[in-house]
Amino acid sequence: RVLLAESGGDSVQAGGSLRLSCAAAKDVHCRNDMSWYHQSPGKERENIASIATDGSDSYLDSVKGRFTMSQDYDKNTVYLQMNNLTVGDTGMYYCKCEGLYGYWGQGTLVVVSN
Repeated sequence: RVLLAESGGDSVQAGGSLRLSCAAAKDVHCRNDMSWYHQSPGKERENIASIATDGSDSYLDSVKGRFTMSQDYDKNTVYLQMNNLTVGDTGMYYCKCEGLYGYWGQGTLVVVSN
C-alpha cells in the first residue's frame, strides 16, 4: 500500500524551478516531522528539508535560501519549492514521515542540466 506519493519531478535547465509534492493516502496522517531527502546518483540519501510538528522548518545549508518546504493540512500534502536549481540538485527526491515507525514515498526524479 502506498502511504506517501511524490510527484513533480522533471528535467529542467540550471537556474530553473520545480515544485515537488508529497501526498499522503487519504486516511494516513503523519504525527511526526515530515522531511524531504535527496539522493544523487551513487550517493547516500540525504535529509535536505524538514517540517517539525510545531510547524518550524529547517534546511541543509546547500539548499538554504533556494528551497522552501511547506505543508497543506487540508490536502494532507507537503511541498518542496526548489528555485535556482543546479546540476548538483539532480537525483531522486523522497519524502518521509519520520519516527520509529517512519515511512517513505517511492521518490520522484529531478534532472538538472546546463
